[in-house]
Amino acid sequence: MQIVKYIECNKVSPAASTVIWEYPTNDVEISGAVAEIHGRYPEKGFAMNEKSKEIAFVLSGSGKIHTPTSAQDIDLGDEIFIDKGEQFAWSGGMTIFMSTAPKFAAKQHIIKL
Repeated sequence: MQIVKYIECNKVSPAASTVIWEYPTNDVEISGAVAEIHGRYPEKGFAMNEKSKEIAFVLSGSGKIHTPTSAQDIDLGDEIFIDKGEQFAWSGGMTIFMSTAPKFAAKQHIIKL
């Protein structure tokens, strides 16, 4: 078991609209983070995880999950599954918990314009 305290997390802001708290674990198979989104992330185009699957859970607020061909409303309590290689973007005013497997790596998180 490993407990990652809030004071141990890495705070990153990949866009003006987004703040992410990454909780570093010693496990290479899974990772978790909390994101606050106020606007759109990414601001242009779509994000894509080349090698990780992602589960996101809306902790508060609401918004949309976008793909290159559609947008769907998401609300408090909704869970979103994003397969590896799938393009997506978030928009709205919400806080989400995200878990990726295998562990998230910034070098495999691509923004496609």
